[in-house]
Amino acid sequence: MTVRPKIIFDYRMARTVEDVTDLMELLFPGNPRQRYAAARIVLSLKAAGGVPSPLHEVAQTHGLSRRILERTRAKLARLGLIERVTWMNTRFGGRQGWRLSGRMSAGLHALAEKIDQWRLETGPVRTRKEEALVELLRPADRSFVQRDAQQAP
Repeated sequence: MTVRPKIIFDYRMARTVEDVTDLMELLFPGNPRQRYAAARIVLSLKAAGGVPSPLHEVAQTHGLSRRILERTRAKLARLGLIERVTWMNTRFGGRQGWRLSGRMSAGLHALAEKIDQWRLETGPVRTRKEEALVELLRPADRSFVQRDAQQAP
């Protein structure tokens, strides 16, 4: 049995994302129901123009089950594509619901900057620190080290 990844991130595939179907294929691999639900959620929130909208209307309009809607909504919220707006938020005049968010975009930009910064830092102090940190990742079971040593030519 193969274990499916939750998200397939292939830099070549990420560069080819042109529309909502490509994005949903990237975020929901191997799950066509959630892919369809996510596309419907994102498109309905986009059409709302930033005004918070309840998602149960999307489910009723497009025949989505409550389970698929909730699981998809939860994943979109964890990813930072959508966010919950409560009635206490004065920016929206007491309206509540869900809206598109820029959190995922901001997070990906921050990650890209960190990767570039890490790639360019090659000093000896940084190298020693990274070697020490990698040793902390070593599993307590050291049998993998013995197997690798035996397989080495």
